[in-house]
Order: sequence, then structure tokens, then C-alpha cells
Amino acid sequence: MKKLIGKLILKLIGWKIVLEGDVKNLERCVLVVAPHTSNQEYLLGNLAYWALDKPLKIIIKDQHTKAWYGSVVKALGGIGIDRSQKNDLVKFVVEQFEKENFSLVITPEGTRSRVAKWRKGFYHMAIAAKVPIVVAAGDFRTKQIHLGYEISVKDLETRSFESIMDEMENYYKKITPKYPEKWNPKIY
Repeated sequence: MKKLIGKLILKLIGWKIVLEGDVKNLERCVLVVAPHTSNQEYLLGNLAYWALDKPLKIIIKDQHTKAWYGSVVKALGGIGIDRSQKNDLVKFVVEQFEKENFSLVITPEGTRSRVAKWRKGFYHMAIAAKVPIVVAAGDFRTKQIHLGYEISVKDLETRSFESIMDEMENYYKKITPKYPEKWNPKIY
């Protein structure tokens, strides 16, 4: 049912999914989503994952999973984390990947506002969990959801962090965010 709903809504609002790799890349990965200038990126990404019938999870503040609407947030893949406590988030993510296959959404900017550089947790999570990084973006100029571009586990193990960040930075040059003034194209 989700698959049909995802396809229908995306069609009605005029958005298309552009796969930039094998759809199997979306089954077990750290999904880096940028630019993150609006919550619309999450909604569009969720619809795309529904349309492709792939499992998606996102780590969010636990206040959202404990609120009156928490069951909806959990049904949409929300995993609540108490951000007031010191958590070993990398270890937590590794444990989640040991239990099941899914794409874990990470927005390395950490906010919808302009930032000087990205947080590096997504990189450490992917290495520790031995899963690829898959790059994703919503292009608001073309109304396209780009999914599937993979940076393999082998690349993560053999290449430098800087070369991977350069590759990702180049990837995002083609994307137009919802609010361009909130996006810093220099990511590290």
C-alpha cells in the first residue's frame, strides 16, 4: 500500500525519482541527505522510499517519538534519541544494522540553517557498521529526488576522508536546494 501511496503522491505533486545506481543500494546504507534547508526533503525522501518499497529510518530527538504523534513518527521510521544525554551513537547505529537492513537517513549539516562545515558522524557510522554511504538529494529546481549514488565500503576503507568529501561536494554542485541561501556548498 505504501508503494502505491508514494508513487501517487509524488506524481500528483510533480516530483520524479532519479536512480543513480542500483536500487539495491538503498537496502542497507547510511543515506546522506543534503542540502538540508527544509523539512520537505524528509517528506519527499520518505515518499520516494515508499514508492521504491525500501526500508528507511531516521534518528531524531526522542521528544518526537514520545509526543502524542509519536506513533506516526515511529511508523515513518523515526528512532528517538535523548540528545540531552551523552550517547554512543555510532555504537547504537552499528547495533541497529546488526538487527535489520534499512537506509539510515543522516543530514550531516545537523540543522536547516547554513553551517560552516558538516558533522562527520555519518562517515564514522558507515565505517563502523560496514555499510556504504549512499548520497541523496532533492533538487527543487528540477523537482527530482536523486537516490542511489554509492560510496562503497571498500572506498570507505581504502580512500581518505578528504577524497570522499571532495567527491560528495562535487556531487552536490548540481543540486538546487529549497532555500539556496541556507546551503553552504563547501561541506568540510
